Amino acid sequence: MESWQLGFAPLVPDWLLTAGTIAVVLLLVLALIRRGPGVWWRSIAYAALLVALLNPSALREEREPVTDVAVLAIDRSQSNRLADRGDRTEALAAAMRDRMDAQPGLELREVDVTDSLGLGTDDASGSTAGGTRLFSAIEDAIADVPPERIAGIVAITDGQIHDLAPRALATTGAPFHALLTGPDDEIDRTLTIEDAPRFSIVGETMTLKLRVDDAGAEDTTRIAQLEIRIDGEALPPVTVTTGRTEEIEIELEHGGENVIEIEAAPGPGELTLENNRAVVIANGIRDRLRVLLVSGEPHAGERTWRNLLKADPAVDLVHFTILRPPEKQDGTPINELSLIAFPTRELFSVKLNEFDLVIFDRYRRRGVLPVAYLKNIADYVDNGGALLMAAGPDFASPFSIFRTPLAGVLPAAPTGEVITGGYHPTVTDLGRRHPVTAGLPGADQSPPRWGRWFRLIDAEMATGENLMEGPGGKPLMVLDRVKEGRVAQLLSDHAWLWTRGYEGGGPQAEMLRRLAHWLMKEPDLEEEKLRASAQGGTLTVTRQTMATETPPVTVTRPDGTTESLTLSEDSPGRFTGRMEIDQTGLYRLSDGIETAITAAGPLNPKEFADVRVTRTQVGGLVDETGGSARFIEDETAPDIRRIRPGRTASGSGWIGLNANEEYAVRAVSEHTLIRPELALLIALGAFMLAWRREGR
Repeated sequence: MESWQLGFAPLVPDWLLTAGTIAVVLLLVLALIRRGPGVWWRSIAYAALLVALLNPSALREEREPVTDVAVLAIDRSQSNRLADRGDRTEALAAAMRDRMDAQPGLELREVDVTDSLGLGTDDASGSTAGGTRLFSAIEDAIADVPPERIAGIVAITDGQIHDLAPRALATTGAPFHALLTGPDDEIDRTLTIEDAPRFSIVGETMTLKLRVDDAGAEDTTRIAQLEIRIDGEALPPVTVTTGRTEEIEIELEHGGENVIEIEAAPGPGELTLENNRAVVIANGIRDRLRVLLVSGEPHAGERTWRNLLKADPAVDLVHFTILRPPEKQDGTPINELSLIAFPTRELFSVKLNEFDLVIFDRYRRRGVLPVAYLKNIADYVDNGGALLMAAGPDFASPFSIFRTPLAGVLPAAPTGEVITGGYHPTVTDLGRRHPVTAGLPGADQSPPRWGRWFRLIDAEMATGENLMEGPGGKPLMVLDRVKEGRVAQLLSDHAWLWTRGYEGGGPQAEMLRRLAHWLMKEPDLEEEKLRASAQGGTLTVTRQTMATETPPVTVTRPDGTTESLTLSEDSPGRFTGRMEIDQTGLYRLSDGIETAITAAGPLNPKEFADVRVTRTQVGGLVDETGGSARFIEDETAPDIRRIRPGRTASGSGWIGLNANEEYAVRAVSEHTLIRPELALLIALGAFMLAWRREGR
């Protein structure tokens, strides 16, 4: 295609040309007023000079038409696959694709928009925060296109869009059309968590604020029943009223992560039950652990326990120590004693159950604690309490604490022999699998890379598990479950040697910390435990077990489908497995013995916060660009018409795309219209004729 244009290349600066032109015009006007002879010849001469100075030329351009660009954005998010929306979307996409391809001079750019579900991707089609980012996907698709080439944008969507329309889309001059994949009168029930604490104290109630709405229904006030589960365990159902914020109270029973599931009963006209469910992750924390430390005879390691417990700000320590046994009297009158009587009865009878852990450190029968109080401690263990006994030579003596009602809960009985001599405490094969002693620094070598101990109280195990041993395979650390409670025996009083760094010391702090937390039923230290975590599109499953092998784990996806996952042993007692996931929601796991539950992606995805087809998110851009938004209940797609920019862009059964008629100049040639020499010759001739006329 060719185009001709008139061009100028002045031989003098513009300001000089302008000044000269003004001066000539003034002189000619003055001459006309005075009716001077030869004015017209002078006008011709000056005009010829002006043309010579302007240096006019004819420009010939070879132009190539440039295609306009139209964007077809197809929403393939989860919300736009509900009911028959998925089929309707595909039918509309196919029809619009064919009609756009049939338009001459139109380039089609198709964009598939999905919701990333927060599984670790962050691109034009998704977001790590979840939701449908349709506008960002469109903006990326036309980032390299000049605004004057954009013919229009057509989005096939349910209107559930979770990013803001950039200003650049509104200023292109191209219409934005939204084909909404459903009617505008849909009804759906939604459950929304308005406020949920991330942490709560174990044993105390936490308050959740939630709301159930029947969106789109005429009667928005109904009674709805909620089912609540914590780590898969069902709680009594709760009844709430729809359309208003309600508060429910929940009590966490263990520390660490608690997965709270809340599900509302189906309402009228449900589109999906996905948004009837909500998940809250609450971390249980213990409020100042109360520990009762009962010390017997003073010894070099007595302060090990006290310092370890006092160093933890979360521990409230009560230290019961015997400063003067009853058999020793110094004759001091009672009225001169300044010591306050120790509240023995309150501690060992009235308030015993308030303690999370009771520790006996080299305690022997001395007539200070009545047998009834020791019986209370045995009952305390039976009912779920925790008891740790650090034994010294007193445990092998006739005054051993084993010769009390506590014998019924202790797993190892003393033989009466005290073994002396240096030895390295060694983790047993069973201990290598147990969370309390597995992976202790230095335990992977033989002998272990830590200092020696020099005393061991010989004992015979009746029950329990031996995690560490001394010389000759003698039990050193014995753990046992007694009814609802737990008991641990450390059959040596030389752990303090590690604290003092003797022969390099040892991991006494970590070992005793794990031991105390296992006694207090810390979930992470359970011998049999199935755990799962979802990170970035990968589900990681970990099985802690005392067995040498573990069965496959059945993984139930949020949509109800299942898959079997085989675990492999990473270290003694620890099996792991991984699988790729592409769904957001709760994954339930079971190996036939243990169960676990974990959430993938956002706990309560934006994509399902409201799944009704809506014009709200696209309405502003539609109005600003002169486009259209229409609810399509069947699979009939509108026709395409090419329009001039600025004209009406939609009508009954059709939508318009701009015909911008842009072009690219491929070549330019210049042809001089009049040569300066010829113009000067004409001017000279005109001046001569003017002089001749004036000379008459």
